Amino acid sequence: MKYILFFLFVSIISSAQVTKEQLDIMPWPQNINLSEGYFIVSKDFKVNITGTPNARIFVGATNFLRRLDGRTGKFFNQGFITGLNEVPDAQLQINCVRSGKIELYEDESYLLDVTTSKITINATTDIGALHGLETLLQLLQNNSSSFYFPVSKISDFPRFTWRGLMIDGARHFMPVDVIKRNLDGMAAVKMNVFHWHLVDDQGWRIEMKKHSKLIEMASDGNYYTQEEIKNIIKYAADRGILVVPEIDVPGHASAILTAYPEIGSKVEILNVGNGEKGQQFKQIQKYDVERNAGIFTPTLDPSNPKTYELLSSIFDEVCPLFPGKFFHIGGDENEGKDWDSNPKIQEFKKKHNLANNHELQTYFTMQLVPMLKKHNKVLMGWEEIMTKNMSKDAIIHSWKGANEGVPAGQSLVNAVKGGYKTVLSNGYYIDLVYGVENHYTVDPMPKNIALTDEEKARILGGEAPMWTELATPATIDSRIWPRTAAIAERLWSNESVTDLTSLRKRLNTISFRLEELGLTHLKSKEGLLRNISNNQRSEALLDLSNVCEPLKGYSRNSEGTEYKMYSPLTLFADVCTPDASDAILFNQAVSNYLSNKSLVNKLVVFSYLNKWIKMNSELNVLSNNAPLVQPLLPLSKRLNDVSQELLLVLDNKSTLKSDDLKKLIEDCNTKEYADVELAVYAGLKRLL
Repeated sequence: MKYILFFLFVSIISSAQVTKEQLDIMPWPQNINLSEGYFIVSKDFKVNITGTPNARIFVGATNFLRRLDGRTGKFFNQGFITGLNEVPDAQLQINCVRSGKIELYEDESYLLDVTTSKITINATTDIGALHGLETLLQLLQNNSSSFYFPVSKISDFPRFTWRGLMIDGARHFMPVDVIKRNLDGMAAVKMNVFHWHLVDDQGWRIEMKKHSKLIEMASDGNYYTQEEIKNIIKYAADRGILVVPEIDVPGHASAILTAYPEIGSKVEILNVGNGEKGQQFKQIQKYDVERNAGIFTPTLDPSNPKTYELLSSIFDEVCPLFPGKFFHIGGDENEGKDWDSNPKIQEFKKKHNLANNHELQTYFTMQLVPMLKKHNKVLMGWEEIMTKNMSKDAIIHSWKGANEGVPAGQSLVNAVKGGYKTVLSNGYYIDLVYGVENHYTVDPMPKNIALTDEEKARILGGEAPMWTELATPATIDSRIWPRTAAIAERLWSNESVTDLTSLRKRLNTISFRLEELGLTHLKSKEGLLRNISNNQRSEALLDLSNVCEPLKGYSRNSEGTEYKMYSPLTLFADVCTPDASDAILFNQAVSNYLSNKSLVNKLVVFSYLNKWIKMNSELNVLSNNAPLVQPLLPLSKRLNDVSQELLLVLDNKSTLKSDDLKKLIEDCNTKEYADVELAVYAGLKRLL
């Protein structure tokens, strides 16, 4: 009987071969070929590893098994994989030629071959094999009763060697479990560089045994112990991820100067006299950890030898914690105000023939190069460190664009033409909460700009920064995922992979699959909504969140002072995410209706309008015992009013004047309420 059922299953699924369009792989592989047939997953499924890999492959293969049995519900007989060639006749054979190194330019390629009876992954390194396992998981298909992999051949490799995510643990401290689950998310979409922003105005987050004042006075008790850092480094390495630490200097220095004010630049002028003693001033002896967001003046004194003594000692303690080759020193957003007002620093500039603050900062940065080289580290910094005198060994981190009044990616072009290696972040700032298409369409390789092959080779790749002024451990995942998976694809896949419809379809699946790694970008919404509704059950609140998005850019936090580092981030704007799901569906429904005004298409539009009318009524009832719902009511009412009128318009029953209808719709373009905006505004406007 079991053979009859087997052949019946094969006959059913073989009549409908899987197509590429059905696959939800991300990043999309360089080459994929599908054939007829299927490898059926049973409880006898086992994994065998051969070659000379790093032990990380045993961790990765075991995690693969647990995720596969979690998805399929199969009680696999194989538990943990701990050594080579444990099961020579296993259905999944993984062969790694050598141990992979956690560094740039490592071979991350793999070949995946699925037949009806066997699966093989061949890779030069275990890192490539880990990528192959992620692709295999994404290949998994099912029918009504079984799970299977389509027969296929995949050859794959990354387009760029730097595919990074930056998490800011300084503004809002991110505990170890937050970092680890995001490392798992990175590995799932083949990202390989974790940039860890550890020091800023709002906090110092590294345990210091020699300079304990930094954690005693500038961490609020929230910091990573050195053992925790080592543990995270190991956790990342087991997933093929390089960790790049950042200590931001000479600006963004409030936390450092809270502990060591003697190396600050700010002085108090005591007199402006020209007499015998000349101008007199005294150094400011007190700084405080910053509680607001923004750019602040506290800056290290580049003319003070003690500044370099302290930094050298800090690097001596911190560098050994991070075995990777790169160390990010920040270097951004130094306005130089305290330098300008300090007579001693101005005298120092003259003495060293430094024409401006930019040259002074280059002088400062160049003092750090040997400190880091002592520990075999390469200095990296934000684009402000790039000047004619900057070491060509430095890596330039390109971040400025239209918001900063410069052409997007201009510093990247300047860097490669100037002989520097560079990483692009402009266009990938996920904390700005723009829609996924804003990131997906940005490519590190400039278009319409002539670059030599040597210059192109200096473009290492890209990195998605996640600043945390408006994110907490409870909400950060929803700001990172799933959009970062699209950035990962841009950095891995062929530049011709650009279809947004395909992206959105695949992203929906990838998003919910990321939950198995412990990421909370979907489930956190439920808890926040319960808080807002005062634990009242309500579909209406969920419906509103599905058509609203947080205010874009940094417009939510006016001048960086509305929200402090201890302000509540449990509000409706924290529930809402970019790419609001119902807004995408509604805007598509409008497009369908306008291209074909059939009854079916009309009724789909009607269903949304009626839903929002009902939603408004229910929210008003809900608000009677939920004060946090009250700020949402004006927005809900505007959507209700325009929905009611559009129902009449589409049935040719409206008596409202055209200008009044336009005003109703424009009222939905408000950004006045609850720090959100209605993402259905564009669709509503098109219905006119």
